[in-house]
Amino acid sequence: MKSFLLLPLVVCFAMSTFSQNRYDVVIDEIMADPTPQVGLPNNEWIELKNTSSIPINLQNWRIGDATSQSGPMPNFTLQPDSFVVVCTGSAVAALSAFGTTISVTSFPSLDNAGDQLFLKAANGSIIHAVSYSDSWYQNAVKASGGWTLEMIDTKSPCAGSDNWKASIDPGGGTPGRKNSVDAVNTDQAPPSLLRTYTLDSITIIIVFDEPVDSSLGATVSNYTIDGGLSIANATTLSPLFDKVQLKLNSKMSVQTVYTIKATNISDCKGNLIGSNNHVKAGLPEDAAPFDMVVNEILFNPQSNGYDYVEFYNRRNKIFDASKMYVANRNSSNAISSVTALSSLPYLIFPGDYIVSTQNSLNLQGNYLVKVPENVLEVSSLPSFPDDKGFVVLLNAQGAVADEVDYNHSWHFKLLDNEDGVALERIDPDGTSQDPNNWHSAASTAGYGTPTYKNSQYKQPPGINATIEITPKVFSPDNDGRDDIAIIQYKVADPGFAANITIFDAAGRPVRSLVQNAILGASGYWNWDGLDDKGRKLPVGTYVIFTEMFNLQGKKEKFKNTVVLARKLN
Repeated sequence: MKSFLLLPLVVCFAMSTFSQNRYDVVIDEIMADPTPQVGLPNNEWIELKNTSSIPINLQNWRIGDATSQSGPMPNFTLQPDSFVVVCTGSAVAALSAFGTTISVTSFPSLDNAGDQLFLKAANGSIIHAVSYSDSWYQNAVKASGGWTLEMIDTKSPCAGSDNWKASIDPGGGTPGRKNSVDAVNTDQAPPSLLRTYTLDSITIIIVFDEPVDSSLGATVSNYTIDGGLSIANATTLSPLFDKVQLKLNSKMSVQTVYTIKATNISDCKGNLIGSNNHVKAGLPEDAAPFDMVVNEILFNPQSNGYDYVEFYNRRNKIFDASKMYVANRNSSNAISSVTALSSLPYLIFPGDYIVSTQNSLNLQGNYLVKVPENVLEVSSLPSFPDDKGFVVLLNAQGAVADEVDYNHSWHFKLLDNEDGVALERIDPDGTSQDPNNWHSAASTAGYGTPTYKNSQYKQPPGINATIEITPKVFSPDNDGRDDIAIIQYKVADPGFAANITIFDAAGRPVRSLVQNAILGASGYWNWDGLDDKGRKLPVGTYVIFTEMFNLQGKKEKFKNTVVLARKLN
């Protein structure tokens, strides 16, 4: 009889102790900012819910955030569809009055504005993780303290911000019981690719907008990259599983934008990735002076608004926003209040408009923001006074990449009210400190154009010039016929110079043919089909990129194609 009873007891214990599937237990309520008190104790805590159909023992489980990890949880079995509050030992007495409560040593300090939390099983596997922010409250009053963040539908644990909101319970939260916002919130949205960043020349991190199935995320065949590169390895990164690390078989080239495509990737609800499955990648470099410029400044916002500064990448280079800084100058004219454009790696591609502000939602409420993902929120911007001041852009070495000593007198003289009107750069290639290169944003554009081309954008007239390539197909095999591609030019005015760079079909520079060459009224250059090191280039289509310019700011760019062919032996 004893042996007959032993089997179900052992099975029950095994189910309780070893059931550790992801999302079987979820973090479903967070008290990050308990003051000012509404009705709950002045303590930080989180609540766990067992979403599975079996009891789960939490012994030796831990919770943590981005910087620390708690001690082990005690021997406690969480029943199906039940809750437990987890807090520090000194808070147990106060919180036990509201529901079942357990304590851990070294309970993490929960940041008010946002934090990354994870729940780890005894075997070290991540069961659930959440990266919240104060915008998840969806309520400015409750975000200021005293109210909890509650998960709406615990069956959609990886839905992100759409599945969380501030508690509506009169007491400020529901520790130990069903959430006040509990509802069906079916997750039918597929995962999307947001962006990438680069660790080194062969390591790319791709970022999704939600956690993905870790096994599918780690399947190499689910990704492709162009530019002649291939992927050797893929790893889904914990604790959030919203990032995948890709290792390449060969190095990326600088000043080359690659495209990564993901297929057959699903989220934790099985939704397969849809059309948003392409994302740009590349190898960032340090910004030289005038590579990236201050393009738009809002230094006198509406009473309910915030300052913002927009930067424009005017080069064929890629930069990392976490290694660039916005600053001002103090009364001694020294650079001051240095602030990183991003706390996380964020790639800025050629032609991108990047905006730095303290409140991205407020910006979208006051202006048309065409590319919301290019708004980089910072905890505080340097001070930009309403009458005059300095906006300084620094590179990773602390060198000035661009600087504007602005003055409110640069605004349109007939403007009745400057509040909420951004100052726009007219020509991104023009001088930063020239007052004539700045103008008030147009009223028809809502007095600001954050993340896209300025309403007052204008470049100097182009050059009356032509570029002609002959022949269209050349074969540099020294047989006396079409061995050289001839690049002929004509210009109507004197005083111009030119640069010529030749790119292969993948967009990689292969030959710097001409640098700062002084032009006559007409002339030509020859290309022999070799690269910068004198090596034969493979057959294929090449782009001859010519840039003509003068010291008065006039410039024009030309792109011509030519086919390099070789005779078959």
